[in-house]
Amino acid sequence: MRKRPETSRSSNSQQRPPKQPPYANSTTNLSSSMKSIRSGSVWIILSAVIIYSCYSVHYYQFENLPSPLTAEQAGKRGFSEIQAIKHVKALTDFGPHPVGSESLDLALQYVLAEVENIKKNAYYEVDVEVDFFHAKTGANRLTSGLFRGKTLVYADLKHVVLRILPKFTPNQAADNTILVSSHIDTVFSTGGAGDCSSCVAVMLELARGISQWAHGFKNGVIFLFNTGEEEGLSGAHSFITQHPWSKTIRLAVDLEAMGVGGKSGIFQAGPHPWAIENFASAAKYPSGNIIAQDLFSSGVIKSATDFQVYKEVAGLSGLDFAFTDNGAVYHTKNDKLDLLKSGSLQHLGENMLAFLLRIASSPHLPKSKDMDKELKTGHDSAIFFDILGTYMIVYSQRFASMLHNSVILQSLLIWAASLFMGGSSATISLGLSCLSAILMLLFSISFSAFAAFIVPQISPSPVPYVANPLLVLGLFAAPALLGALTGQHLGYLILKKYLLIVYSKKKQLSSVVIADLVKLEAERWLYKAGFVQWLVLLIIGNYYKIGSSYLAVFWLVPPAFAYGLLEATLTPARLPKPLKLATLLMGLAVPILISSGTFIRFAGTIIGMAVRFDRNPGGTPEWLWNIVISTFIAVCICLTFIYVLSYVHLSGAKRSIILATSILFGLSLILVLSGFIQPFTEDTARAVNVVHVVDASGRYGEKQDPLSYISLFSNTPGKLEKEVEQIKEGFTCGKDKVVDFVAFSVNYGCWTHDDTESGWSESDIPTLHVDSDTKGEERITQVSIDTKFSTRWSLAINTKEIEDFILKGNSEELIPYGNKTSVDGWHHIQFSGGNDSPRKFELTLFWSVKSMPSADNVDRTIQDQRPLLKLRTDVDRLTPKAERVLAKLPTWCSLFGKSTSPLTLAFLSSLPVNF
Repeated sequence: MRKRPETSRSSNSQQRPPKQPPYANSTTNLSSSMKSIRSGSVWIILSAVIIYSCYSVHYYQFENLPSPLTAEQAGKRGFSEIQAIKHVKALTDFGPHPVGSESLDLALQYVLAEVENIKKNAYYEVDVEVDFFHAKTGANRLTSGLFRGKTLVYADLKHVVLRILPKFTPNQAADNTILVSSHIDTVFSTGGAGDCSSCVAVMLELARGISQWAHGFKNGVIFLFNTGEEEGLSGAHSFITQHPWSKTIRLAVDLEAMGVGGKSGIFQAGPHPWAIENFASAAKYPSGNIIAQDLFSSGVIKSATDFQVYKEVAGLSGLDFAFTDNGAVYHTKNDKLDLLKSGSLQHLGENMLAFLLRIASSPHLPKSKDMDKELKTGHDSAIFFDILGTYMIVYSQRFASMLHNSVILQSLLIWAASLFMGGSSATISLGLSCLSAILMLLFSISFSAFAAFIVPQISPSPVPYVANPLLVLGLFAAPALLGALTGQHLGYLILKKYLLIVYSKKKQLSSVVIADLVKLEAERWLYKAGFVQWLVLLIIGNYYKIGSSYLAVFWLVPPAFAYGLLEATLTPARLPKPLKLATLLMGLAVPILISSGTFIRFAGTIIGMAVRFDRNPGGTPEWLWNIVISTFIAVCICLTFIYVLSYVHLSGAKRSIILATSILFGLSLILVLSGFIQPFTEDTARAVNVVHVVDASGRYGEKQDPLSYISLFSNTPGKLEKEVEQIKEGFTCGKDKVVDFVAFSVNYGCWTHDDTESGWSESDIPTLHVDSDTKGEERITQVSIDTKFSTRWSLAINTKEIEDFILKGNSEELIPYGNKTSVDGWHHIQFSGGNDSPRKFELTLFWSVKSMPSADNVDRTIQDQRPLLKLRTDVDRLTPKAERVLAKLPTWCSLFGKSTSPLTLAFLSSLPVNF
């Protein structure tokens, strides 16, 4: 047999290709993949799409209002905004109508006449009862929120109460009623078109419609038009504690306003979920979000509504609605009808009408005791949020916990499997990607906070964006975005450096290919860092049962699902490819739909709050509120842009983003510094107060020689030189003169003593007189208080000296012994009432044992610097000097009122410890 030539074998051996590594085929298309990486123009288009989507979501969720209906279009049983607007106009025409004013009496008579007309024209099978309720003297001792350390005393309050029942089954309906409540009174600085004439108008139109439907009701409906809300929720408290109908109430609905118009959304619900579940089913344009409730209950939003009384004092569940558009005009002269958006009242009215018709006809209206029992045995609070203002999702906290636990568990299992397969390099890469997210947050907050700090130093106003909120995009959002990109890119470089070491061990790949692979792998880890970020927030929110945690689910699950569907692989040998834009678009569609409108709305709300931020004028740095806003914006950008920015590092868009944000920031600064854009306008004014102060404090037992001056101060951050320059009444500004208004202090303000001796007399000055002082085992001091002409006053009691006290008025005990709280060593009493309120009071003080004099005659110099009692009385009277100052007040300024604000004439008095 002939041998086969060896040359032939050698030839065949040379023709057979060598064995390739499993990922070798992937490298052939790598160069083309890298070349097709997203260009700068693609990012411009993508950014435009995202911005337009966010704007559209915000518009449809908060700006898209229904068309107003006329009386003819609505019919007898419908709701007409055109009719409701007539009520708003009539009430605002009375001007400011605070408690104790003649204008409030006129407003009460108007509402009374309207409800009498509703009674007259009600359906013949409907029974309508009207009660003009005169509340007795009482005390509101809420202990949470703004009312910690306070007792709110009221007298001579009048309310209009309307009860609608079916005529043929009145007993059952009368024993089970639904309360709808709002307040007629305003603060002294505004006519209150938004807060809350719009609410009263909606209630009047609702009552008219309900009076045509109620013949089929199984439950009655009570409409409470109260007074005293602006002075500390006194109206609601007096009704709940004194009116006989209050014992029949099973559910409470409060209508409020923290701005003028727009969509009235639910910002408090519960504690039982029955009301919000039925509202979500019945409402035509449901609007509301658990985030607002979380912020409100946490104290971030410094405010309170009558709903707190209904929930804490009466133990009721229900809903709390509020108008929130134009929050900067809250309690200022610009709370006016002109700014009330068309469709605002129609939106609330149609929602409320559908809701009331549903629950008033329900045989399952839960009783308050049943609600408490169900809450203890398993029925818990509700998570709720609306989608584009057309549909509301509601589910229980128990279901939320189950859902969150499921998402958390699955996420942890997926991550554990992924890290197990990837080994130590995957674990380290995950840690470095999380570091990039941390750096992103730190740099973003730092950049925006730096901008927030320098703006007050170079700008005419520390808050130049109040009248033009879009300025914050350039002043704070642009630096925040630039900082986020910088921080993430730094993390990207660190991650890339580590991955280069890992890939360098793969000898089969060229250095060029390795460099490209490292970039692609780093990009994917940055994207996945977003999953970890939202997973951590979900775990924290779930642990503390924070309702707003639903946001973390929507920002975690859809992006993770899109990544798993389009990008993920279970083959470790497969080399990474560029992330697809489809992954980003699919992953962000749902989160943008669910949350972008809400983020924009809350940013606007925070900006509006700048007008009234400084509760003790001059007591906080001018830049502080800018830091709050800039930090909020930076956090929102980092949380929501983490997925988007992970795509940028391999694109040609980095320079474009840096250039665009720098230009936007620069242009915004130029607009502010040039004065082209003013911080305040006639329609969005700065909040100021002008008070003629007569200070007789520290003069107990001496001949009266009070100081008289005009005090000008502002709750809006910033100096007052520009305003004083225009007024020209001899003002001096600075922090040299601290004015203690008992409920708060003015640390920076302006004052003038010129021509301030007229318009008041010494007989107006309140007196604190010690009637007796018994020193034994227990020291007891009797003090008589005469507020003279004032029916609105604040008294602070030094709780470092006084353990307890009793207050009487006209021999009637108003505040009993026991259960007192304090803040910073003071317990505050705020009194407000009508013209028939008492002016003379008896205060019994029970001294603390440690404050009683000892045989050692301890030096009490330091303690004596704090008075035993501080009293401020307010009189609604304009002195000649104050009138001149107000007449010259710039148009961009407005008086600002709240329950603790002094009126235009205030008297100060005190009682020292060693009297």
